[in-house]
Amino acid sequence: MSLYTIADLHLSTHAETNKSMEVFGSRWADYMKRIEGNWRHLVTDSDTVVIPGDISWALSLEEALSDMKFIDSLPGKKILGKGNHDFWWCSMKKHGEFFKKHGIESISFLFNNAHECDSFIIAGTRGWYNDEDATNAPSEVDFEKLTARERGRLKMSLEQARQLQEHSPEKEIIVFMHFPPYWNGKSSEPLIELIREYGVKRVFYGHIHGNYTVAPKFDYNGIEMSIVSADYLEFIPQNVPCLRKDL
Repeated sequence: MSLYTIADLHLSTHAETNKSMEVFGSRWADYMKRIEGNWRHLVTDSDTVVIPGDISWALSLEEALSDMKFIDSLPGKKILGKGNHDFWWCSMKKHGEFFKKHGIESISFLFNNAHECDSFIIAGTRGWYNDEDATNAPSEVDFEKLTARERGRLKMSLEQARQLQEHSPEKEIIVFMHFPPYWNGKSSEPLIELIREYGVKRVFYGHIHGNYTVAPKFDYNGIEMSIVSADYLEFIPQNVPCLRKDL
């Protein structure tokens, strides 16, 4: 059993959505075929793949159905986190009812909770912009309120992760977020402080596109942060290695 991750699939299989990422440059050419081919080559039914946000361009859960069926058809268990473009995202109750109705069984969600997987305990949240003046940051929202809300969601997730770790102390808690908690010299300290408080050493993030010269990982105050945006990974799910050799 292995753990993989890849963010920002930006699927658009519904006829009414029709928002292919191929308009954003040659790196995105045939991206859905590449995602499927690479996924099937690497991932087995016993593996798990975490997808931290920007999964589908759909605007409703019904519109997202074909994208969810596409993900469900791929090997392995999938754990989805929310991104800033996942407007189809509803309540966990609605997701559960909708997936059951349509026979989608391999997908679960990372939302105010945690998951135990092989050698890991998975926690996380969407996150938010680190700087209210950042490019593309919406100006009509309460920056501090949204940051505080994401901190609260991350705390709930990490608290559940800690409870799971009490029964499996050998398992590492790792965090998956859509927004990087530190980027371009700016950090979301309310989130960083919480990550450090719970002893998390590794964070995986997406959201960043078009920057292919940035290092695949960097250290910020003892936290290793790795970019897993799909286009950065060339649409190849990234294996998350277990740091303990005895597991």
